[in-house]
Amino acid sequence: MTEFAQDNRFATTRWSIVLRAGTRDENARTALETLCECYWQPLYFFLRRKGYTPEDAIDLVQGFIVTLLEKGQLGSLDQSRGRFRSYLMAALMHYLSNERDRARAGKRGGNTATVSLDAMEAEQKYQLVAQDSKTPEDIFAKQWALGLLNRVLAEVGRSYDSPDQRPVFEALKPTITGELNETYAELAATLDMTETAVKVAAHRLRRRYREAFRATILDTLDSETTLEDEVNYLLKALTD
Repeated sequence: MTEFAQDNRFATTRWSIVLRAGTRDENARTALETLCECYWQPLYFFLRRKGYTPEDAIDLVQGFIVTLLEKGQLGSLDQSRGRFRSYLMAALMHYLSNERDRARAGKRGGNTATVSLDAMEAEQKYQLVAQDSKTPEDIFAKQWALGLLNRVLAEVGRSYDSPDQRPVFEALKPTITGELNETYAELAATLDMTETAVKVAAHRLRRRYREAFRATILDTLDSETTLEDEVNYLLKALTD
């Protein structure tokens, strides 16, 4: 994974746009909205493990995002500068503290949905890990990492949407996920390709995945200097 830190090309990312412009700038607001839509589910898992009901958890996440997008940033961005996930958690805790200081009744009522939150799907996924002994913070970390990896895989898959490429992607996807149970020779027979061609295709797929993985992580950072640390964080979250 250290190869990610060796590529010094750094494009403007969604999070760096938010940090530089502030959430009241239209481009920054759009960038923040996209990030929230991608990463709200780990917050839901965190709140459920904290003991909130499914209804309260989704209500709090929705209210939090509305506040984040419509009223500007909560607290100082500098306290969590560098990583969107760190800022998001700090901002959520700030929001929860404020919520505890006032009656909830009517406070979040009437909020217009700003991002798509599928509460039923989130709860179904939460139930799969409900018996896990992990802390709320650990669950948040693992769901953040899993969500990021799933988005990367889906993004790469979209580049294989043509009728002739989709079977190749589906057959070679296990070379990324580590679930490959067939030899390259067997895959070649299935895909009606030579074994050499399959190996080349698998190499290209993994390269695309690495590039998308890097770009997706960078979108949550304000600079490339913390990329290797973030990769290590994600790997640790997945294996702990």
